[in-house]
Amino acid sequence: MIAFNVPPYTGKEIKYIEEAVANHKICGDGAFTKKCNEWIEQKTGTPKALLTTSCTHATELAAILADIQPGDEVIMPSYTFVSTADAFVLRGATVVFVDIRPDTMNIDENLIEAAITDKTRAIVPVHYAGVSCEMDKIMEIAKKYNLCVIEDAAQGIMSTYKGKALGTIGDYGCFSFHETKNFSMGEGGAILIQKEDKIEEAEIIREKGTNRAKFFRGQIDKYTWVEKGSSYLPSDMNAAYLYAQLELAEEITADRMATWNMYHEAFEELEQKGLVERPFIPEHCTHNAHMYYLKCKDLEERSSLISYLKENDILAVFHYIPLHSAPAGAKYSRFHGEDKFTTAESERLVRLPLYYGLKKEEVEYIIGKVKEFYLK
Repeated sequence: MIAFNVPPYTGKEIKYIEEAVANHKICGDGAFTKKCNEWIEQKTGTPKALLTTSCTHATELAAILADIQPGDEVIMPSYTFVSTADAFVLRGATVVFVDIRPDTMNIDENLIEAAITDKTRAIVPVHYAGVSCEMDKIMEIAKKYNLCVIEDAAQGIMSTYKGKALGTIGDYGCFSFHETKNFSMGEGGAILIQKEDKIEEAEIIREKGTNRAKFFRGQIDKYTWVEKGSSYLPSDMNAAYLYAQLELAEEITADRMATWNMYHEAFEELEQKGLVERPFIPEHCTHNAHMYYLKCKDLEERSSLISYLKENDILAVFHYIPLHSAPAGAKYSRFHGEDKFTTAESERLVRLPLYYGLKKEEVEYIIGKVKEFYLK
């Protein structure tokens, strides 16, 4: 069976974990955590990056920094993972969904302004498949209405919008290093902070409400509880695992991109025949080959394709169930405007295997079976 995903592994992960253990520093903010933070800062140009225990927690931290309060409203797409909404629901906010664009599966930037009320406090664009939302328009709306922008860039590391790294355009950006992502630490994430006057507050909240980070930098003689907070620090062993991949980020990305390009070129014929739709990448965006998907005619055809591939030892999967259709969605959110594309497009989308180390002959086999399904 060709797996849908295999977590990345470069060969140095165990060695680095052993180094962390030997240094007797396996809790949060050890040497490898600092290396990962610095790598993200240098790669993206963000003033501050802080590893977290998950992208979920990075988004929760961003919601706290944005001072989201009960009764506030936050605008986002319904076609996203539950964590995008959870971070704000936990703060007592109402999530307001708007429809997506069918070409990129991202939030439709032209529908955001109509969803704004006097309770709106933030916009949360989700960069689906590592392809950027139209951030110029979103930032223009945010400025007009004095709204915070929190980028859900869970899938967006190594991707850019008009030359800017995803996660660095809004006020806050959130990365994921879950095992399904391009670079992994098992469970983990990072928050990227653009406003320097928010860095100390982020450090305090992340470190249980204490000023421990300043203590370790030698800025104070002792640390104490100074504000409300939680524990968002991952183990340095997890960071050690991640750092082995960040060192080879370009190689891993190139490997994934080669697979993505093979798929894209091979399925052009099917698209020209009107049998499937391929991913669309706007000219001003560079993506990271996080996923490759096809859009089938409808839900029935997608189910048949997934079953056919499984019969041929290929694991392909569908993706998100729109959040507004979920029980919690009915309780904590509302959909503004018409659901013209969110549900319909989500039911057509199928994701093909794509991971670091997927062999060329395996990709060719997958391509052959997809074509066999449509051209038989």
